[in-house]
Amino acid sequence: MKKKLTRIAVAAMLLAVAAIVEHFGELPVWQLLLVYLVPYLVAGYDVIGEALEGLFHGKMFNECLLMCIATLGALAIGFMPGMENEFAEAVFVMLFFKVGELFEAYAEGRSRRAISHLMDIRPDTACVERDGLVAVVPAESVAVGETIVVKPGERIPLDGEIIEGASSLDTVALTGESLPWDVSAGDDVVSGGVNISGLLKVKVTKMFGDSTATKIIELVENASEKKSRSETFIARFARVYTPIVVFVAVVLSLLPPLLSGNFAMEFPVWLGRALTFLVVSCPCALVISVPLTFFGGIGGASRNGILIKGASYIDTLSKLETVVFDKTGTLTKGQFEVEAVHPDKCDGKHLLHLAAHVERYSTHPIARSLRNAYPGENDGCSVEAVEEVAGQGVRAQVNGCEVCVGNAAMMEAMGVDWKPCHKVGTIVHVTIGGTYAGHIVVADAVKADARSAIDELRRLGIKKTVMFTGDHDAVGRDVAEKVGVDEYHAEMMPADKVAMLENLIAVKPEGSALAFVGDGINDAPVLARADVGIAMGALGSDAAIEAADVVLMDDKPSKIALAVEIARRTLRIARQNVWFAVGVKVAVLVLAGFGLATMWMAVFADVGVMVLAVLNALRTLRV
Repeated sequence: MKKKLTRIAVAAMLLAVAAIVEHFGELPVWQLLLVYLVPYLVAGYDVIGEALEGLFHGKMFNECLLMCIATLGALAIGFMPGMENEFAEAVFVMLFFKVGELFEAYAEGRSRRAISHLMDIRPDTACVERDGLVAVVPAESVAVGETIVVKPGERIPLDGEIIEGASSLDTVALTGESLPWDVSAGDDVVSGGVNISGLLKVKVTKMFGDSTATKIIELVENASEKKSRSETFIARFARVYTPIVVFVAVVLSLLPPLLSGNFAMEFPVWLGRALTFLVVSCPCALVISVPLTFFGGIGGASRNGILIKGASYIDTLSKLETVVFDKTGTLTKGQFEVEAVHPDKCDGKHLLHLAAHVERYSTHPIARSLRNAYPGENDGCSVEAVEEVAGQGVRAQVNGCEVCVGNAAMMEAMGVDWKPCHKVGTIVHVTIGGTYAGHIVVADAVKADARSAIDELRRLGIKKTVMFTGDHDAVGRDVAEKVGVDEYHAEMMPADKVAMLENLIAVKPEGSALAFVGDGINDAPVLARADVGIAMGALGSDAAIEAADVVLMDDKPSKIALAVEIARRTLRIARQNVWFAVGVKVAVLVLAGFGLATMWMAVFADVGVMVLAVLNALRTLRV
C-alpha cells in the first residue's frame, strides 16, 4: 500500500515538472513526449505489463488494456496533423487509474495469512510414558500404541483410548457442542479436546499427522483453496466495455476514409478523431468511483460493527439466497443458563440454593451456571466434605445434611427414584438426605435477536436458512424450532459440516450465494469454504475470525440482515454511477465520432462525471 502511494506521489510530482518544462521550454514534440513518458511509466509500468500479459494469455479485454489504449492514444494525438498534444492528459488518466486501484486495494485489505498457525487446537508436545518415566516430547514423535498422560487443563495432543482415569472433556472447539463430554476408561478421545478435571492416561491410536486436530487444519487449508473469489465489479465491466470501445475506434478510423474514396487524405483526420474517441472513452469515473463506492460501503458497515474484508464480498453478500448457521455461540449464547427449576419436595429457591452451594468449588460449566443463578454464596451456610464423583456429579454436606447434585447415573448409583423432564437441556438432579428433591434444567440459551434475525432475512428474500450443530438431535431440533430455521443437522463433526456445505453449494440456484455464520475454531473450515463466511467477532475464536470474510463485532445475528442491506445499497449506488458515467460518455463519444465534441465536453465527460460519481459514491458511508 505504501509503495503504491509513493509511486502515485512521485508520478504526480514528475508530471508537475513536465508541465513546467512544457510551459517554459520550447521543446520539439518528440522531446516533450520523452519528458512526459517519465511520469507516465512511473505511474503505469505495471498496468502496461498486465495489459501485455493479458494479450499473451488470451485475456486481452481487461481494464488494463483499456487504460493503455486510451493513454497511448492520448500520447499519439500530438503527432497527428492539426492536433494539439495531450501528453499531460495521458499521464493524468493513468494517475487516476492508479488512485482507483489504491482505493480498491485499501478496501480489500492485504491477503489473509494462512490460518493454521492460529488454530491452537493441536498441541505441539505430548507427555508420554517411556521406561517408567513421563517425558515431554514433540507430538509428532509419539508412536501408535504409546501411552500419553493428559493433566487437568491440558489439551489432548493425539487421538487415542483412555486406559486409566475419568474426566470431563471440553470438545466445543471440535464439535461446537457446549456440554462437556464425560469419559472414563475404555472411551475413545480425540485430539483438540480439553481435559477439564481428572488425570487421564491415553493409549495413542493415531499418528500426529492423522489426528483429528490435524485433519481440521487441513480442511481449512483445502477449503480456502477451493473457495472461489468473485471477479471485481470493474473487471466484469471492462470485459464488456473494452472490446466495444476498441472495435468502434478501429471502425471509426478506417470505415469513413474507405467510404470517402480518398483514403490517404481522410485517414489522418479520422485517425485523430478515433484517438480522441479513445481518450474520451477512458472510464476514469468508473475506475475511481466504483472502488470508492465499495470502500464507502465497507466504511459504512464498519461503523455499525460489521467488518467486511473486501469489495468482492459486498458483491457476494448482495446475492445471498442461502444462509447456514452454526448453533452454539451464533444462534445461542454459548453459555449455560438455568432454564427451569422443578422442585419435588421443597420450594424451587431452596433447591437452587443447595445445588449452587454443592457446586461452589467446581470448574464445570454446569456448576458455573448454577452459581450464576443463585449468586448469594455468603449466606452463612456451611459447605463441607465436598466430593466430586467422576462422570456423575458432586456430593457435599450443607449445614450438616448430605446433598447430592448430579446426572441420572448418580441417581441410579444411589438407588434414588428420579423423575424425567419434558424440557430439552441438561437435567441436574438433586437429593437431600438421600431423598429425591427435584431437578434443574440447564441449557444453552437462544440469543434474544435470533428469531428476528431469521425473520428479517426472509423479508430480504433469503430463500433457505439452515442450522448446523454438534449437539444431540433433541437439542438441535429444540433450537431450530425456537429460531425458525428451515432445516437443521445435528451431531456433526467439522468434516461433516464441510461435506454438508458442499451439498448445499451444489444445489443452490445459479448466480446466488451461500453464507455460513459461525464463531468457533471448529467452524473455520466451513467459514473458509462458503461463498462468504461470517464470524461472530466479539466471542469468536481467532481462527474463525481469520477464516471469515465478514466479522460481526457484537455477536448479534440480526446484523447479518443489515450487512445484506448495506451490500445491496452499495451495489445500487455503484450501478447508478456506471449508468450515469456510461450514458454521458456515449453521448460525448457520438459527438466526438462526428467531430462535434468540444474539449469542454470531453473534460465534463471525463473529470466532471468523475466528480459527480465520487460524490454519489460517498453516500455509501451513510447507513
